[in-house]
Amino acid sequence: MGSTIGRWTYQYIWTMNDWLDIRPRVAEALEAGTAVVALESSLISHGLPFPDNLETARALEDIVLQEGAVPATVGIVEGCAVIGLGADEMMHFARSDEISKASRRDLAVALARREHGATTVAATMICCARAGIRVLATGGIGGVHRGAETTMDISADVMELARSDVAVVCSGAKSILDIAKTLEVLETQGVPVVGYRSDRFPAFHARDSGFAVYARADGPAEAAAIVAARSALGLGGGVVIANPVPEESAVDGALLDGWIETALAEAAAEGVAGSELTPFLLERLAERSGGRTLTANKALLRSNAAVAAQIGVALGKISPSTA
Repeated sequence: MGSTIGRWTYQYIWTMNDWLDIRPRVAEALEAGTAVVALESSLISHGLPFPDNLETARALEDIVLQEGAVPATVGIVEGCAVIGLGADEMMHFARSDEISKASRRDLAVALARREHGATTVAATMICCARAGIRVLATGGIGGVHRGAETTMDISADVMELARSDVAVVCSGAKSILDIAKTLEVLETQGVPVVGYRSDRFPAFHARDSGFAVYARADGPAEAAAIVAARSALGLGGGVVIANPVPEESAVDGALLDGWIETALAEAAAEGVAGSELTPFLLERLAERSGGRTLTANKALLRSNAAVAAQIGVALGKISPSTA
């Protein structure tokens, strides 16, 4: 059933199955109880340059498979949330300049208009929760932007973590953010922040943001137990598993802060804000660091994919009655 108003043709969406396309490999894994790890597609379209984006996306799927889980890269294709993008679709996301960034706010619009969209952490979490996927691997979560007391610029990621029951394995919050305020909002929303083999909260490219984590897990079984316990309590919302960037690829925090301040000044001068700010800042950081932040980004993504798969496998071994 549809209706045409102006230039848009609306297809009425009645059930979840009308907009969620779980591809066969993922559906079979979920049915069999095999661990599935979701991967967000905004890193392909907006997080890394070509061909690094495509090479990294493929590498992440391979890493998840090597660790005994099934990868499911999520994206919006012609108004449908696809759980498990195919090779041709990933290539399109990597090369096209017309893929919009889709967060919670954007999902309904993208679906109604039959658009393509690269899902952020928040949108990917929504899709995971609907599909029954319990673990998501990403680079860094969004959070409270610097100067948010004036701009009110706060990522939907932190709010989604309070809504969707999905564990997010990340290297903390992006270093361009206000880490202190981000942690405060996560605490207010009741989201556990668990350091993976670390007592410190990482800042994406840097291993230590200067802040401690709420709790620590020293391996996948311990992390999985925390995730399962939260689900069993029926509290709703997810868990942040903060896995620091590998030491050999980390960037010095003080040096990073200087680059960020310069990049923020450039963004203000050029009027860059909103959803365009993060890609702009990450591009400037890559330039000023001589590619060191890009190297760190790719390294942490690979590390997080491996940890997420290990946690997913461990989660599958916990009794359903307690998980």
